[in-house]
Amino acid sequence: MNNIPKVKIGIVAVSRDCFPESLSVNRRKALVDAYKAKYDAEDIYECPVCIVESEIHMVQALEDVKAAGCNALVVYLGNFGPEISETLLAKHFDGPAMFIAAAEESQNDLSDGRGDAYCGMLNASYNLKLRNIRAYIPEYPVGTAAECADMIHDFVPIARAVVGLKNLKIISFGPRPLNFLACNAPIKQLYNLGVEIEENSELDLFEAFNKHAGDPRIPDVVKDMENELGAGNKKPEVLAKLAQYELTLLDWVEAHKGYRQYVALTSKCWPAFQTQFGFVPCYVNSRLTGRGIPVSCEVDIYGTLSEFIGTCVSNDVVTLLDINNSVPDDMYEEAIKGKFDYTHKDTFMGFHCGNTCSSKLTSFNMKYQKIMARSLPVEVTNGTLEGDIVPGDITFYRLQSTADSVLRAYVAEGEVLPVATKSFGGIGVFAIPEMGRFYRHVLIEGNYPHHGAVAFGHHGKALFEVFKLIGVCPDEIGYNHPASVPYRTENPFA
Repeated sequence: MNNIPKVKIGIVAVSRDCFPESLSVNRRKALVDAYKAKYDAEDIYECPVCIVESEIHMVQALEDVKAAGCNALVVYLGNFGPEISETLLAKHFDGPAMFIAAAEESQNDLSDGRGDAYCGMLNASYNLKLRNIRAYIPEYPVGTAAECADMIHDFVPIARAVVGLKNLKIISFGPRPLNFLACNAPIKQLYNLGVEIEENSELDLFEAFNKHAGDPRIPDVVKDMENELGAGNKKPEVLAKLAQYELTLLDWVEAHKGYRQYVALTSKCWPAFQTQFGFVPCYVNSRLTGRGIPVSCEVDIYGTLSEFIGTCVSNDVVTLLDINNSVPDDMYEEAIKGKFDYTHKDTFMGFHCGNTCSSKLTSFNMKYQKIMARSLPVEVTNGTLEGDIVPGDITFYRLQSTADSVLRAYVAEGEVLPVATKSFGGIGVFAIPEMGRFYRHVLIEGNYPHHGAVAFGHHGKALFEVFKLIGVCPDEIGYNHPASVPYRTENPFA
């Protein structure tokens, strides 16, 4: 992934001046040693200039981690800690901050060796709230060196997403297609998140595309596409146009990213796109997403925002799908019932025309877009990538702004089943525990659009923490409740 941040976490230890400083020094060293023994040593930087006991120390520590290139911070309570100085670390650090605390080591040293960090974490959290500082605090933030090392490792993908958002520009082309009000995009919350947005006309894109006619780089891109598609190259006659379009988008990104480091795209891919450009953009979208530049369809701004967050969290390719259709009874009876521990209502099909990266498809063909070809000549609908999505663990999720600019999100873990879809497009048979209830009481009740982002693997824990850290109220983060936990809107008599 070349469009997401590399996280470097500065570890700053703090100490209350009435506690032995050696507690924090030794515990910091043990923490760093434990992390490097298990994880990538390049992820972290141990701030050596001081143990923070005062505001002056706080400034010295911040200058040091900034000079070291750190873009995330861990405030480590080796003992009780100075509640003002330690929270000022998070306030003045330009990036996500995490607070954790040291557990006591041994019953044989509970006099001078007792740190009271369990108590200190309470004061730290209280002071963070007083100053309106959002910091990441793990589920149980007190631990041994090894346990705290694991907590920091869990923080890495969370920090990567937060850093990415603060340096992201979303570039869009065109308004939403008619009857796609569900993909509304009130942009106020983008600015609240630190995301920039550049909105362009489809005509701007069309002009740039035409200027790339005859671009000398086109043959090399065509060859790369041929190598990727192999036997799945069912429409070779459209590859040159697709290559021209890909170069247009990549050049636009470089010319328009401005001071931002990371970019996501969203475009209007119908109804006039096919007749004017002469193809559909799905395959190109899939290729850019495979490089870490997510591209959402139908000018779904919050869809591509969600994809980018998932790319940062998973450090892998993501996709955007319609929560599309139910699994037929006969398919469930034949291929799922008795083979997998899911009810029929736990299953559904996730689909989109052809924007899923080839690496996430079991096999694939680049051909024409069946839905559009029902009303248009087939030759202008070429360019979609079809195939069944690879089986395995997934996380379905989305960050959305409501019409009145309230941020909300949902997260649900499940899997793609190894069941042939017998359909078209980029598609898979999905299973999420209690999906039927989740569909009704989170997706429908929460007024979410039909698009959902898909991360490959179970990343619900990190995504939930990212959404909290960027300001989504926990009450506004939906998830698939187990059968024993009713939803607020669920009829208890049903």
